[in-house]
Amino acid sequence: MPFTFTLPSEYGYVVLTAAASTFLGQWHGMKTTSYRKVAHVAYPTPYATEAEAATSSEKYLFNCAQRAHANYLENYPMFLTGMLISGLKYPVLSAGLGASWCVARVFYTLGYMRKDKEQGKGRMMGAWFWLPQMALGVTSGLVGWSMLGL
Repeated sequence: MPFTFTLPSEYGYVVLTAAASTFLGQWHGMKTTSYRKVAHVAYPTPYATEAEAATSSEKYLFNCAQRAHANYLENYPMFLTGMLISGLKYPVLSAGLGASWCVARVFYTLGYMRKDKEQGKGRMMGAWFWLPQMALGVTSGLVGWSMLGL
């Protein structure tokens, strides 16, 4: 059975939020690259060794930056999929949740790279990114549910 739909006029907010999130990914990459240069970790080595990080704060902070970037990349597909789908029915809510996810990711990354927090514990200041990400998952499920007429 074919299904047709019209995008809500507010879907532009979702698209703009998705576009902004790509710049966040680029910012992650630039931060990681700058920490890599200071730490003198050559490409293609993904991380400084545990022994190197234990004796060099630059290498430790590079590992933190690299891990924050990797965590962003691990969560980005779920976030983006959830926002693009849920925006079909809840565009303003989805864009708002997407914007809050982006803000949380900035706090997560900056916190992870704090010199005064051991074991990357500063990331917890942005760990609330899970809340909007989970909400987008739920609302995208509701969109699917409504498309099936259930």
